[in-house]
Amino acid sequence: MLSQFINWRTALAIIAIAIVSGTVFYSNYLSKKIAADERKKVNVWVQALKTRGNSTEPSAIELTNTITAENTAIPIIGTNEKDIPLGPNDYSNLDSNKVKSDSNYLKNKIEEFKNQHEPITVEISKDPLYINKYYYGDSALLKEVRYYPIVQLIIVALFIIITLITVSTRNKSTQNQVWAGMAKETAHQLGTPLSSLQGWVEMLKDNPQSEKIANEMAKDVDRLKLVSDRFGKIGSTPQLEEKNIVIQIEDMVAYIKRRATDKVNFSINSFNETEIIAMINAPLFDWVIENLLKNALDAMDGKGSIGINIKNEAANIIIDVKDSGKGISSQNIAKVFKPGFTTKKRGWGLGLSLSKRIIEQYHKGELFVKNSEPGKGTTFRIVLKK
Repeated sequence: MLSQFINWRTALAIIAIAIVSGTVFYSNYLSKKIAADERKKVNVWVQALKTRGNSTEPSAIELTNTITAENTAIPIIGTNEKDIPLGPNDYSNLDSNKVKSDSNYLKNKIEEFKNQHEPITVEISKDPLYINKYYYGDSALLKEVRYYPIVQLIIVALFIIITLITVSTRNKSTQNQVWAGMAKETAHQLGTPLSSLQGWVEMLKDNPQSEKIANEMAKDVDRLKLVSDRFGKIGSTPQLEEKNIVIQIEDMVAYIKRRATDKVNFSINSFNETEIIAMINAPLFDWVIENLLKNALDAMDGKGSIGINIKNEAANIIIDVKDSGKGISSQNIAKVFKPGFTTKKRGWGLGLSLSKRIIEQYHKGELFVKNSEPGKGTTFRIVLKK
């Protein structure tokens, strides 16, 4: 079936177009019908006015007065053949205060009515030929019918926008649940081999000849436990604790430095402050710093400099991670935090996406590209609120 090949967005757009198109056509039909009916009413009103002017019989005058009084919706202005307005008895449903205070009010209204309808002409006398013209405008009902499609279009547009936002939010929520589930399952699956590895490491430590190897393996096992712990925390509300940001970053830089070449220079500037306290979840915060440092290393191809500035401000803690790598092109800056985006040959492109989520959702801070210039390097900024 054709409907199977059309996604829900297309179907929603088709339904909206059908609703608006149907409304436009039907409103146009109604407005023409109302306009024709109003022209008949204006014609009757004009003829009644003419009859009242030519008759002296009380019954005829009373009838014409009744007819002219029934028009309470259609604005009318009577003029002579030169479009000069007649007396107050020859206009209806106009603002009498403006008629008295504004000398151009009737003139402007005549020009407005000319653009809306052809005037109705009345021959007053044949010899000499004397003709009155009656200009009239749209009633409030006719205006409402003509504007109704616009109102409905706005309502339909708002409905579509709200629906799209709702569905998008739901999809993101589902996607978040999937990622959280995958992360927790990964942590669970890592648990069994890690326990086994710990046992083997302890056995190796008992052998004096393998003690050095065992100690190095123990460090890697601890590292794997930390990674497993990080994955296990995704999707859960992390516990924030007071930690010294300077120490946290120094420890992570020391860890990355051991895995970098001698051609990479690391520096930390905390502006002479040795203790800057912030509420963080240490394992997740370390993960963010690790991701930023690894990205910096990848961008420099094994040589260059990485500088971290930690500034303690009145309301925020500012952390800038700057590298001298190849930089990010302007068209890619907006994409770097999107899941799946990567310029590397390996990897899933999730590091920066997860880092941004950890800082902004769990720590209520900000992570963004402060500046980047191809060939000169990139600076990522973390803002943590005190």
